[in-house]
Amino acid sequence: MNARKHIRAFLIVCSLVVLLQPLQGLPQQNSDASKTKRDGQHDFDFNLGTWKSHISRLQHPLTGSTTWFEMEGTVVVRKVWDGRAQLEEIEADGSSGHFEGLTLFLYNPQAHQWSMNFANSNDGTLGQPTIGEFKNGRGEFFDQETFNGRTILVRMVWSDITPDSHHVEQSFSDDGGKTWEPNFVATLTREKQVAAETGTQPASVVKRSLFDLIGRTPIRTHPTSNSRSRMMAARLGKSTGSRTRRGCQIKLTRRTEPRCIPARFAFGWRSVLTLR
Repeated sequence: MNARKHIRAFLIVCSLVVLLQPLQGLPQQNSDASKTKRDGQHDFDFNLGTWKSHISRLQHPLTGSTTWFEMEGTVVVRKVWDGRAQLEEIEADGSSGHFEGLTLFLYNPQAHQWSMNFANSNDGTLGQPTIGEFKNGRGEFFDQETFNGRTILVRMVWSDITPDSHHVEQSFSDDGGKTWEPNFVATLTREKQVAAETGTQPASVVKRSLFDLIGRTPIRTHPTSNSRSRMMAARLGKSTGSRTRRGCQIKLTRRTEPRCIPARFAFGWRSVLTLR
């Protein structure tokens, strides 16, 4: 009888060892997986800059509608938090009217995922964030929203990414993700590429300020009696000098090579500028 008890106890112990052996490796496997998780904080770096956007929008999503309207717009994206976040401003016009939007991109370093938080200027509130990541050069982001009183899934896809262009598509699903209906399609081309094709300068170059041209020179201004003076440009061939024209006077001391300085910000003022 005692022998049977010992044998039974031995078999139970052996069974537990066999069952628990695979579980012992799980913590190590999970740890290894977390260590090899790809860091995606630079996945949206391609999106930085100024873009021309051609937008197509479905007029009535999830109704069987096939009526689309077109818009042409500009998208400006700048980085925040040293690239761990981005702020995107969208402005577009078309037959449906004027459209302004803002998207805040945030990177979660623990989840290794990005979230996109969109706000329309019409209501000024951030919507439900779409969350996802990039795999093999394609980004997919999802969220759940209420649309026309029904709960739907939303998918945003970023694809066809090159240094000077990319494609963005939004789709809705009202059957749990079995089928998707696109309702927003945007093709973006970097502004410098548009300039090369049309022979025009990008707005970001044309609209440089006085501080861009003279290296952020400090300006001290004093009003003069002639407040309707015109803009003027001064080019100096020596280290110091001055120019006076129609009530405007600009005195400069330079340590760099001569350059042309527009005085549009000195309109109706006497300005003293020092180049450092």
